[in-house]
Amino acid sequence: MAEVALSDRAAAREFDPLDISSLAFWAKQPAERDEVFARLRAERPISWHRPAETELLPNPDAPGFWAIVRNADIVAVSRNSEVFASGQEFGGVMLEDVPAEVLEAAHSILAMDAPRHAKQRKIISSVFTPRRVAKIEEQIKDQARRIVDDIQSLGEVDFVEQVAAKLPMWTVSEMIGIEEDKREEIAAAAGAMVSWNDPEFVGDSEPIQVLFTGLMTLHAGARELVAKRRAEPADDLMTALAQAELDGQKLTDDEIAAFFVLLCVAGNDTTRQTTSHTIKALTDFPEQRRLLVDDYETTIKTAVDEFVRWASPVMTFRRTARTDAEIGGQKIAAGERVVMFYRSGNQDETVFENPERFDLTRKPNAHVGFGGGGAHFCLGSHLAKAQLKALFRELLFRLPDIEAGEPEYLAGNFINGIKRLPVKFTPREG
Repeated sequence: MAEVALSDRAAAREFDPLDISSLAFWAKQPAERDEVFARLRAERPISWHRPAETELLPNPDAPGFWAIVRNADIVAVSRNSEVFASGQEFGGVMLEDVPAEVLEAAHSILAMDAPRHAKQRKIISSVFTPRRVAKIEEQIKDQARRIVDDIQSLGEVDFVEQVAAKLPMWTVSEMIGIEEDKREEIAAAAGAMVSWNDPEFVGDSEPIQVLFTGLMTLHAGARELVAKRRAEPADDLMTALAQAELDGQKLTDDEIAAFFVLLCVAGNDTTRQTTSHTIKALTDFPEQRRLLVDDYETTIKTAVDEFVRWASPVMTFRRTARTDAEIGGQKIAAGERVVMFYRSGNQDETVFENPERFDLTRKPNAHVGFGGGGAHFCLGSHLAKAQLKALFRELLFRLPDIEAGEPEYLAGNFINGIKRLPVKFTPREG
């Protein structure tokens, strides 16, 4: 990996006294972390921090990073990909260092810069035709209905396991063509890709082992499926990706496999976590719940963006400055890392009135839950919103008294995850 030499000034710079780099910090409750980011927004909106502590790929020579915590600054970095790079040669997009082979095999277009990023994203986008998107949306509605069918007579379930985790992986599976007997294995592997820094999930294994096992499982599944679809085309996304060609260029099997990993992971966690955080918020803000139920079709149009703002399912992505730059009045030297803290941006008091309030009528809602715009804006945002609309329509009208208990949170600096969330409701027969 090509490294840009860091300046002597960066090496001598003192790290901020507020700790947002340690494993202990990211094991705290979200509300405790929010207090720290609120202080940074108010006092030092761009601050210099020590390297992220990690058990994945410890690097004693890892550089520090600039924390970008205000909404406007996150947007500015996101929309200037010519200066702020995401590519593998700059170390990719994760807060901590990740093995180079993981960047290539798992992050797909996330860890690419122009011109490669634009070409691959254009090819991938070409397969999401209006007909295919309409088909996926109908699948989502059917899946949401069947998920509630399965739980409605139970009265009490773990919402994460039996609702939130089911819909996104089911959608991805049907969309891409994953066979039913492979879905549980693929879902578990996708979970491992974002849970390797949670002690409960890792157990006696090494984090790097958990990550690579999940990655190898996903790659094997992708290669098996793409080979099958080349021989036996079907009406699914894997067939479309295998056949896609734009300006004489096609995706290689490695590129398809990497996008498959990204789709299984990102397509799973954005909706899964937003759904879990939202059912808890609808319990804690009953007046907002009544507002939504009283006029669902109107209120849901603004509500889905508030769902995403509130959940902020992806908490961090980093960039690396290609050249000297300036953000929010702070000079950034070439080679220095900047890390965007999306949850902090979504709590920014200068952008959101009463950001601590769950407000389903919030408009405008300039959240950065799908990214801050620019070349890397979330490719699946439309489908994520379709999932949220369909699932909450089923939940709120068929289980009208559903209420959430206290969540158990996933440790880590990437996904704002809920591992378990009990919900109760009056059982109903089908």
